[in-house]
Amino acid sequence: MKNSKTSIPKASKMEKRMTEFLEMIAGLWQFQWQFFKQIFVPPYEIEQIRKHMDELGIKTLPIVSVTGFIIGLVITMQMHPVMVRFGAEAFLPGSVGISIVRELGPVITALIFAGRVSSGIGAELGSMRVTEQIDAMEVSGVNPFKYLVVTRIFACTFILPILTVYVIFIAFVGSFLAVVLVQNMSYIYFLDSVVASVEFGDAIPGILKTFVFGFIVGIVGSYKGYTATNGTEGVGKAATTAVVVSSLMILIFDMVLVKVTLWLWPTI
Repeated sequence: MKNSKTSIPKASKMEKRMTEFLEMIAGLWQFQWQFFKQIFVPPYEIEQIRKHMDELGIKTLPIVSVTGFIIGLVITMQMHPVMVRFGAEAFLPGSVGISIVRELGPVITALIFAGRVSSGIGAELGSMRVTEQIDAMEVSGVNPFKYLVVTRIFACTFILPILTVYVIFIAFVGSFLAVVLVQNMSYIYFLDSVVASVEFGDAIPGILKTFVFGFIVGIVGSYKGYTATNGTEGVGKAATTAVVVSSLMILIFDMVLVKVTLWLWPTI
């Protein structure tokens, strides 16, 4: 009897979570559809998009700089003993370069960006929602969705690829430092090895999918903040949930996009 009594609350709690998850997916889909309808409606708020791109890029630059440098340094130092074991030390720069350009650079940058930006958007829009600032904008004749949501999603979508290119460059700097420490390789040889190994076709899929990752960060953070409820508690929940959901969706879409990339570019 005790087991049956305790199993009922667990089942109901699981059902509640599943219901909330499905409601969130449906809400995200409707929110996304509303975004695509609004982008063709003037005014286009170019100044707001530029402002958000500047803010998101500058505020995220320090943490992605440190992250990119550490990625290149650690991956190179970790791969060096493996390359020595198989007698392939000469291929170390090229192997690290391909790993960073294809996967590590875009995905790690997107996850850092999600943790820094998605929570900020969720908290900012959530506080505006619970303090009725968004309602006041609607009353005054301003389209809050166009002014607050569309501009932030556009900024996230187009600033993340720029940050990714920057992180890849910084990762190469860290990788070169690691190579100098463990192998005493010259800069010219390191650069030639990377250029000979990393082709232009390696960079295209990695950079293109960051547009999708940036859109995910913007749409999830905006949705969680724009639909926040229950006062300050709801604002905190919106910020936290935005990070978790956007990071999870980035990893899921990365898995799908890798498969699509291999299908479209089978020779890379």
